[in-house]
This record gives sequence, C-alpha cells and structure tokens, in this order.
Amino acid sequence: ITGNYILTKDLVLSREEAVDLLYTVGIDEFSALPHKEKLDGKEVFSVLLPKDFNFVGKDKGGNEVKIVNGQLKSGLMDKANLGSESGLLLRNVYEKYGPSFTADLLGKITRLGIAVLSRRGFSIGLADMDLQEDASQEIINTIDKAEEEALALIDQYKAGKLEALPGRSVKETLELRIMEVLNKARNKSGDIAIKQSSNSSALIMARSGARGNSLNIAQMAAIVGQQALRGKRIGHGFKGRTLPYFKTKDLSPKARGFIKSNFKSGLKPYEFFFGAMTGRDALMDTALRTPKSGYLYRRLSNAMQDLKVEYDLTVRDASGKVVQFMYGEDGLDVSKTKKGELDVQKIINDTSGAQ
Repeated sequence: ITGNYILTKDLVLSREEAVDLLYTVGIDEFSALPHKEKLDGKEVFSVLLPKDFNFVGKDKGGNEVKIVNGQLKSGLMDKANLGSESGLLLRNVYEKYGPSFTADLLGKITRLGIAVLSRRGFSIGLADMDLQEDASQEIINTIDKAEEEALALIDQYKAGKLEALPGRSVKETLELRIMEVLNKARNKSGDIAIKQSSNSSALIMARSGARGNSLNIAQMAAIVGQQALRGKRIGHGFKGRTLPYFKTKDLSPKARGFIKSNFKSGLKPYEFFFGAMTGRDALMDTALRTPKSGYLYRRLSNAMQDLKVEYDLTVRDASGKVVQFMYGEDGLDVSKTKKGELDVQKIINDTSGAQ
C-alpha cells in the first residue's frame, strides 16, 4: 500500500524507469504508457488497469479518486482503495471482472508497490521521531498550559464556583471539562509533532493507511496523553488515590492518569502503571468479546440454517412457513450492493462506459 501511495502521490519517473518498474511487475507490453520523457506515477499505475474500467471513489484523505477508461485521473492509491477490508477499488474490479482477474491484478499491484519502495528506499528508525528544539518547546508549553487550566478547574470545583453542565453533576462536569482540556492539549501536541515530521516514513505509512495512524506518531514523538478507563479518568481505587505515589483525594491530571511523557523519551514509573491499566482493560475486553461473538454467530446461524428463498421469491423455513415475502424485504443481493444500497449511478456508468 505504501509503495502505491508514494507512486500515485508525487513520484515523477523517466520513461526508462517506468518501463523497468513495469517489467519487474511482469508486464512486457508498454503501448499503454504515454510517449513522453517524464511520466508521473498515476500514468504508470494506470497501465495495470483494464482499458474499459471506470471508477469514482474517495481516498483515505477524502479526495476524489477518478478512473476513466483505465486511466487514473485523480486521487491516491491507499488503504481506502487497496486495503484488505476497505479496498473499494479492488471490490469494484472483482464485481466486474471476477476473482481470477482480480487476483492477478492484486499480485501486480503488490509487486509494483514493493518495486517502488525498493528503488526509492524506505526505512524507519528512532530518528523519525526526533523533533527540533522549537517544536519540543512548543509541545512543553502546550502541556503546561493545559495542566494549569485543569488545576484552575479543580480550584473552582473545591471553591464551589464550578457550574454544572445540563444533566450532569458538578463532579461529572469537572471530569468532563478536565478530559476535554487534556485531550485538546494532546491533539495540539500531536499536530505539532506531525507537522515537524511531515516527510518521515512513519507518517507516510500512517497517511497511506498501511500501518498505524497519526495518534501513534503523536504518542511516540510528543505525548502519550490522558489514559481513560471505561471512558473516564483513572479512578481512586486505592484508599482514595490511584497509586501510593500520590496524596489522598488528589484530583490533578498527573494523579489521575495523564501521561505527559512520550514513548521515545520513556515513561516515568507511575505513568507506566497508568498505561498498563488501560492496556490490561483492552486485553480483557478483546479476550472476552471473541468467544461471546463466536457463540452469538453460532446460535444465529443454527437458528436460520433452514431458511431459503423459494421460486415465488418468498423466504420460508423447513415447514414452509413464510418468514419474509421477499428476501431482505427489498429483494437485493447484499453482495452486489454498496453499503446495503443499490448504486444506480454505477450501473448507468458501467452500461454507458462514461463517468
């Protein structure tokens, strides 16, 4: 995914380089390549696509992806179009050309992406998380300001001057306001770090959707941020405090799960404990959800296994009782729909060969 993202984003190749790339993929017919000295990545990628293929979608960044008669006109090839779950482009190719053609195309796209990365060079290391002095200072100032705001809210609460939000108690209001302030600080700090490392390999992978996301980069380079347990700050579970390290009934950000360090510089011991708390909760959630969802599916499939569509288009069980007068009450094959709806415009485009 990363290789094709780089290729279709801003890569400019000589004709010789483009031919070499395509030959590596297994293509030996280059008549589809435009006859000019310099080619952009979109023109190289278009050689893989069928000549009668039309497609309109969006990339991960929300920009329009447009393919007209097998030519990629706009947009980027990222997870939104090539991903294992969300790959909309591959799904459209599968619907129109079948499994064999799609498998062959996917193999070529994969080899093309690997070839681009091999020739360009693509590596990631700790240096990708390095920030300049001014960016680091800006992040420190942002966090300090957020902590001051949180402490000011706590002072208002203790003085009885904090106004409750509609439908909330004063304590709930305090917790919500503190979470809001600290999350804003984390997001702002993350934006500073991402802006600083705009050309790093880590950010390219996050933007293409190949691995990770911008939050992972922010936590590695800038700040881990507030740890939430079941949607709230870490509670006073140990005799009125979160850990023996803190004073009793301490409401400050530091004492309730706010991690101001980042993973690159390392966490303080108490910060590590807070990270472990939320990590353990997520682990338990995953472990418990897996068998539960499996059992629910088993019960559902067993209950519905005798249902079938009869020749009169009704859905009936083994005894002939009508369950639905039409499958799904609309008669649509879900595998042929787009998020449960029939894409009429796509049918018109495919029929007319236009976009």
